[in-house]
Amino acid sequence: MNLFDLTAYAAPAAAGTTAGAGGMVSAFLPFILIIAVMYFLMIRPQKKKEKLKQEMLSQLIVGDKILTIGGIHGKIVSVKDDVLVIETGEAANDKKSYIKITRWAVSEVTKPGEEPKEKKEEATEIEKLNDNE
Repeated sequence: MNLFDLTAYAAPAAAGTTAGAGGMVSAFLPFILIIAVMYFLMIRPQKKKEKLKQEMLSQLIVGDKILTIGGIHGKIVSVKDDVLVIETGEAANDKKSYIKITRWAVSEVTKPGEEPKEKKEEATEIEKLNDNE
């Protein structure tokens, strides 16, 4: 016997045993569950984060202190569409410089009168250490 004969004899037996609708659903159930878990643990939080970033970028105004994705700290001097002009350097020593950047390059914003995130985190760590003593 050759391979063709074996498949010809096996085909009618396999055709007689058909799986019902329940068998198909149970076969795809693990894949459906994996996709659902991936959506709730990965995709949904990423979309939320992206929405918050877009909102932050749309609310940039002159006077905001920013940190770019390249690590440059500066203060917004001018806003025109997607181009921002930021002032960097020390104002006390008259060593100011101006840089043009695009809006998407901003990673953090500190509004005037707010503490930067880093200082808030340091303050909370110090408070925790003081509470433990």
